[in-house]
Amino acid sequence: MNLDAEIEAILYYKNEPMSVKKLAVITSKTDTEIREALVKLDERLKIGGLVLVSNEDEFTLGTASSASALIEKMIKDDLSYDLGKASLDTLTIILYYGPVSKMQIDNIRGVNSGFMLRNLLIRGLITREINEKDQRSYIYKSTIELLSHLGIKNTNELPEYQTLRESLDKNLTEIEKNDRETTGTQD
Repeated sequence: MNLDAEIEAILYYKNEPMSVKKLAVITSKTDTEIREALVKLDERLKIGGLVLVSNEDEFTLGTASSASALIEKMIKDDLSYDLGKASLDTLTIILYYGPVSKMQIDNIRGVNSGFMLRNLLIRGLITREINEKDQRSYIYKSTIELLSHLGIKNTNELPEYQTLRESLDKNLTEIEKNDRETTGTQD
């Protein structure tokens, strides 16, 4: 597989901006090779529905402007439906445990939550910020609009907040401990 195709697969899978340096580490290539492959990928994507989006040294995949009307219609359709069980599970974790990383959400749910997070972000129910503990990832938390919609001033007013927060803390600590033991890594 060509390097530009590998990068495309990585960006598609990660579904978040990635730096040249991180792509170089993942692919075991040099920064120069990555930049050359990004140029090829950008050129190749020009005929399709995706584009290579860049912000200085970070890259991600996005939809082509020619598909904007279609994407806008899909977003409106998505927003017209009620939240499903998976979205509610994800939202509950963010409300009771937030701010929380995607990896922590995935660990609690036991599945990839990327699609659910995207839907909640689009609806304005959660926000995403750079994780200060790990600049390569994001943390998610509820919006003021969500709290207002729920009729509460802050998350402490959620039903059984303290009990559930303590239970989530304990469970997540146990999951992370088991992950470290399994992979043999330390904090």
